[in-house]
Amino acid sequence: MPGISNSLQLSHIVLRSYFSPPMKVPKYILPIIVFAQFCCVSLWFASNGVIGDLASNFNLSTSALADLTAAVQFGFISGTLTFAILTITDRFSPAKVFFYCALLGACANAAMLWMGNTFFSLLVFRFLTGFFLAGIYPVGMKIAADYFDKGLGKSLGFLVGALVIGTAFPHSLNTLKANFTWQTVIITTSAMAILGGLLLLRFVPNGPYRKESQQMNFKAFFKVFKNRNFRAAAFGYFGHMWELYTFWVFVPLLLIAFNKTHQTSLNISAWSFSIIAIGGIACVLGGYLAQNYGIKKTARMALLSSGICCLTLPLIFSTGTTWLFLLFLFFWGMVVIADSPLFSTLVAKNAPAQLKGTALTIVNCIGFSITIVSIQLMSALQTNFSTIWVYAILALGPIFGLQALNQKEKA
Repeated sequence: MPGISNSLQLSHIVLRSYFSPPMKVPKYILPIIVFAQFCCVSLWFASNGVIGDLASNFNLSTSALADLTAAVQFGFISGTLTFAILTITDRFSPAKVFFYCALLGACANAAMLWMGNTFFSLLVFRFLTGFFLAGIYPVGMKIAADYFDKGLGKSLGFLVGALVIGTAFPHSLNTLKANFTWQTVIITTSAMAILGGLLLLRFVPNGPYRKESQQMNFKAFFKVFKNRNFRAAAFGYFGHMWELYTFWVFVPLLLIAFNKTHQTSLNISAWSFSIIAIGGIACVLGGYLAQNYGIKKTARMALLSSGICCLTLPLIFSTGTTWLFLLFLFFWGMVVIADSPLFSTLVAKNAPAQLKGTALTIVNCIGFSITIVSIQLMSALQTNFSTIWVYAILALGPIFGLQALNQKEKA
């Protein structure tokens, strides 16, 4: 009988799909995603590494570094907002979005080579670079989430670790650029971005856990926050971001202040690079720890530890003991970022499958907006109050994040 036969065939298909083992992800997928991410995010702070040459060639003021950095941040925020509202990463192939954004970001970065640049044109090019980075960083996490349903925290640990190394890269350029022209640095970072985009496009197709959204969903920006578990993860991330980038920005200033106060001679660039870069290792370690102790618990411990660092900094600073101060900053450099991939994991796991990419992009957009407020507030406090205690304001972020994480999960 046709009806019974069709039913049996359907049952067989359902049972086979249910009991069949999950698709085995090729071992090269994660290394390629991580390497591509590192190559492309090198665009982020490319101008920071050659700011002296840019200033002399284009007659820039002493505030140019802050302005150019802010332009990238505003570009990234604008890009993530646009991508989220249009649900681009959920409607189109993430690998293609990543590639085209890497290509366009590389072009915007290379545009700094134009000798007819003005301060305004440089701001525009850095803004565009940040805008296209919105199709790289959060999209890279989306691609990882499409491949690694289990062990996502460990996978994102490697991915965010690549971002951290890229963030620290400009500080290492200060010691290397004597051997290269500033044009070589810009060309190299643009070429790296194109290489990363090509590798991802060629070797990383759509992941097995990807669910495509068929149409634009303008309500997605608000829809994802209706889930209580998603809100807790997102708010935890926001508290983490309040502290993270401000810490990274002010690490060199902390070292300079220590040198002046205690008559030491620490190498600012070398130590800044090391303190920030060690966070890349912490991201990987955090991913492994999360497998044993749970994602949420591990994130909570990292956030609590970094919050304590915010409050104890003045005490460690006042001792004047160089090795203790550096050890403290290394520890802070680890715990301040270790929870980042874990929060992204919680966000991805608690977002609707067809809106996972949009959810990650939305959270990145808000998170990076918070960094601008935090950095500007810290800068204003340092200008008006010449005390190391102003750094205690960073503890507000971890306190807010911990409060969000302590909410009971909705079943």
